[in-house]
Amino acid sequence: MRYYLGVDNGGTTTKAALFDENGREIASAATGTAMITPKSGFTERDMEEMWRANCSVIRQVLDKSGCRPQQVAAVAICGHGKGLYLWGKNGKPVRPGVISTDNRAWRYVQRWKENGVEARAFPISLQHVMACQPVALLAWLKDNEPESYAGIGWIFECKDYVRFRLTGEALAEITDYSGTGLLNLRTREYDRHLLELFGIEEILEALPPLCGSADVCGRVTREAAEACGLMEGTPVAGGMFDIDACALATGVVDPQNICMIAGTWSINEYLRSEPVTDGRVLMNSLFCLPEYYLIEESSPTSAGNNEWFARQLLPEIAAEEEKAGRSVFGLLERWVDGIPPETFCPVFLPFLLASNVHPNAKGSFVGLGNFHTRAHLARSVWEGITFSHKYHLDKLLATRGEPPRAIRLSGGATRSKVWTQMFADCTGLPVETVTANETGALGCAVAASVAVGDRASLAEAANAMCSIAPAVLPRPEHRDAYAQKYSLYLRLIEALDPVWPEMQALAEKSI
Repeated sequence: MRYYLGVDNGGTTTKAALFDENGREIASAATGTAMITPKSGFTERDMEEMWRANCSVIRQVLDKSGCRPQQVAAVAICGHGKGLYLWGKNGKPVRPGVISTDNRAWRYVQRWKENGVEARAFPISLQHVMACQPVALLAWLKDNEPESYAGIGWIFECKDYVRFRLTGEALAEITDYSGTGLLNLRTREYDRHLLELFGIEEILEALPPLCGSADVCGRVTREAAEACGLMEGTPVAGGMFDIDACALATGVVDPQNICMIAGTWSINEYLRSEPVTDGRVLMNSLFCLPEYYLIEESSPTSAGNNEWFARQLLPEIAAEEEKAGRSVFGLLERWVDGIPPETFCPVFLPFLLASNVHPNAKGSFVGLGNFHTRAHLARSVWEGITFSHKYHLDKLLATRGEPPRAIRLSGGATRSKVWTQMFADCTGLPVETVTANETGALGCAVAASVAVGDRASLAEAANAMCSIAPAVLPRPEHRDAYAQKYSLYLRLIEALDPVWPEMQALAEKSI
């Protein structure tokens, strides 16, 4: 039996899973890495800790599965997009890695919008600039950490750094780099003029050669094999941006369905043979199936807010549930299910990490009353996150000629039947989920199987290895209640827009 190993690097969690040729998950493991927050709006991680975390979960999966290292046919890695992981000319990390929730460069984005730089860059990159993209972070680094900037040897995205540590080969997988703001999406190459527009043209030589998702991009080195337990020489595929991996794992290999990922980020996307060039969506990127662009609306406004709610506002309850062998998220599901959708709960704006409206918008509960309980707040959080996904979805639907057949949902929300139903009720679309627990890792396994020639194409491998659960259908009796709540959500976003700059100024003074 041949197995494929997928490794998924999120912002603070690293996961690995082993799959057989039919996509059956054999074993999985996960571990956390600390988020470093040196200032308001800064989110970083230790790159050496991140590498050790990858080695740890790979070893755990091999141990749990009982699989011999030589049975692993290939490895592929995915990771969060955007952010910045820099390898130095001295053969060490330049500085801590920057996670995709980082907002330090927001002023650069604002300035580029005002002075027309973004408008001139858009026909090349086909993207609106985000503060967490490498293009903005590199500009910030040039001005604020010139010594770090001068020491850059290679500019990596999250998973490309991990693959570099596994293989010693510095390569840039194209789906990830197509979301950085550094790539010409028409030529599918780096573009010097684009770098000049953002004032960072000197970093061109530090951008690694481009490769594909299912290319063999090196083999596990002896040093890496000793660290992670894989066999020296095991092929390592290019892997992909985690939103591509999740789309593959949910069987999104054509334009029929919308892919939604409810993780730290609210990811909402679909495939299209041509990009959307009128600026109505946040970004176009290159999908791992080369005939398609990935049309994306996203922001770090999803299930990470729910984790914060449980960790910060329910610590003693979470501890009690854990002591009893249960998950606090199961309790939240029972709380939310016990409150009818028609009940007025505070409106929650899920902007704890960043926002998809004003760049300085903050997380908020609006409309609290003394009759509200923590259960009402739990429903508020779930509704607010779902509304943020709908906010992005509505932008995507405006660019499609035909409505989607269904939403293919992955991420933390899919572990709850109640929350999955909420997505269906709020969007008015059928919601389908996959039976796999680790969708990002499964997408990687799909790529790994193609890289070593066991499948002819990514689409063929996805169809063979991915299993879709029956659809959850929207309930018409709750349509009006959610529509009214969503309308209020939108009005509050608009009403609070003038408040955020003053609040940001106050936050910066307190640092």
